[in-house]
Amino acid sequence: MGKVIFNMTMSLDGFVAGPNDAPDNPLGDGGEPLFTWYSSGDTDYEFPGMGLNAKISKASAKRLDKAIKSAGTLVTARKTFDIANAWNGQHPVDVPVVVLTHHVPQEWVKEGSPFTFVTDGIESAIRQAKAIAGDKDVYVGTATTLQQCLNAGLLDEICIDLVPVVLGKGVKLFDNLKKTPELEQFSVIEGHGVTHLAYRVVK
Repeated sequence: MGKVIFNMTMSLDGFVAGPNDAPDNPLGDGGEPLFTWYSSGDTDYEFPGMGLNAKISKASAKRLDKAIKSAGTLVTARKTFDIANAWNGQHPVDVPVVVLTHHVPQEWVKEGSPFTFVTDGIESAIRQAKAIAGDKDVYVGTATTLQQCLNAGLLDEICIDLVPVVLGKGVKLFDNLKKTPELEQFSVIEGHGVTHLAYRVVK
């Protein structure tokens, strides 16, 4: 059985987006430097879905390739789904996506849709994502889903792409936690403009 893994880019002061993030402002006010590392390296990297290309370090490419190959499904929040405009129907990682929401967008409820909409909470979302992923990993990719997973004891690992940027305000990653997790670091990878950190959640 695969693991439940959180992965996201974060600023040095703990933000994953600037304030006022929206579909026409996906990284929020002043949040663009969070993703500079995707275009500042010397190695071309093509994501399996959407034809999205990046230029990152060799170390980052190796680490990203390993994560993408292990992914069986992603869990995200409805706000991120809307901000990304449903990735035009195909996530860059090209795996099925489970979306936590209060209201299901019926235009995406159709045969062949890569999206599964869950309205009954994080436990149900992770359970359904595991069923879809099979032996592969479930990746969690928003601040709110991270917080809900930690509060429910559902996460196995936390992976942070740490960038040397201070935003000062915005969407804080480790917010609204009922308890702080005990972590065990098992990997540090230096990229160009980013440090990839990985921790096991001690249960």
